[in-house]
Amino acid sequence: MKKKLISVWMSAAMVCGFLTGCGQNTDTQQTAGENTEASVEASAGQEGLESGDITLSIWAGEEDKDLIAAIADQFVAEHADEANITIEWSPMVEGECRSNLLGDILNAPDVYTTTDGDLRSIVAGGGASPVINPDEIKAENLEAAVAALTINDTIYGYPITADNGYFLYYNTAYLTAEDVQSLDRILEVAAENGKTFDMNWESGWYLYSFFGQTGLKVGLNDDGVTNFCDWNSTENAIKGVDVAESLLAIGANPGFKNTEDWLTDAQEDTCIALVSGVWDASAIKAIWGDNYAAAKLPTYTCAGQQVQMACYFGYKMIGVNPYSEHETWAHELAKYISNEENQKLRFEMRGQGPSNINAGQSEAVKQDMVIQAVLAQSAYSEPQRLGGNFWTPSMNLGIACDTGEIGDVTLQELLDNTVAEITASSVQ
Repeated sequence: MKKKLISVWMSAAMVCGFLTGCGQNTDTQQTAGENTEASVEASAGQEGLESGDITLSIWAGEEDKDLIAAIADQFVAEHADEANITIEWSPMVEGECRSNLLGDILNAPDVYTTTDGDLRSIVAGGGASPVINPDEIKAENLEAAVAALTINDTIYGYPITADNGYFLYYNTAYLTAEDVQSLDRILEVAAENGKTFDMNWESGWYLYSFFGQTGLKVGLNDDGVTNFCDWNSTENAIKGVDVAESLLAIGANPGFKNTEDWLTDAQEDTCIALVSGVWDASAIKAIWGDNYAAAKLPTYTCAGQQVQMACYFGYKMIGVNPYSEHETWAHELAKYISNEENQKLRFEMRGQGPSNINAGQSEAVKQDMVIQAVLAQSAYSEPQRLGGNFWTPSMNLGIACDTGEIGDVTLQELLDNTVAEITASSVQ
């Protein structure tokens, strides 16, 4: 039997405590909102659903705590005649879910939030139970979202968003909608005003944006571990050196700043445009107020032409642990979290774009500037499918191009070395 997590039951009243990402608990455990009856004698309302006392645990981002509380309370209420359900929540950064899940899968939660980019590894590690309603999932969600969660014709997750990418935020006190079509113009305006365009070049996730629409490729090999990469190509119409030269020019521009602390810069009015995702929408809107705006990423100058900046685009999902003590109930909860009404609620509470087709057709979603920026940028995107060796070399490349310090090598040699590390058969 799977050992239960020591964690926290959350009600809508938000009586809660916090756990670390590795599943360690705080000193106290608080409980609220439990059903008054010790057990429910009625038979399960659906074949395979147990009656009696049922405890389900979930990992989700700390920023989702209010949303999960509201959904959990409603789920418990709707199934009160079938079972006495308790839902235990603990915060987990989505990017750390895979490693923590596979590191101790028997003690991992029944249900967890993660991204499609980590799904293949989770499935290979035995950490994902196939969905119980594949035809329903296909009918109700965007085709691309379903495809992203499908491996060998089997769907392994319940999609909850279609917005996991990045785009441009800008301050209309300085920049117009026309200005932000070109990175050259953004940098010019920023420099003229003693301000900056902020972007994190120490993450290959963002640095990819300059390569993605050039014909130069990086991705995961069929072995699911190693990468292919031709960012050093001398044969492509746009060569690797062309992109690197553009990066060096941008890095040297006084209107550019390589940072991930763009919110502080925006707050201090030193940043007038930045690259981020929906997760920063509320904070940026609070800072810039009526001057807050969003758009797809601009074009940049490369090899004498304007090249559209790209992005990695993905989908968030709810997964079910196949070692769950109450696997069928876990699927019911995952399905419930991902349904149309709760994706609408997720948009209302968290501003995240739905994967559910009906939810995405609501007027509120259609009129949301950030979601429309995500959708516009998604036309210049691809799913993130990368092995572990990608991250450190791409980070080092970004730092070198930002600082201009490439060492005692030519630019071509820098790219050759970067690609050799990215495509290496093991971590160097």
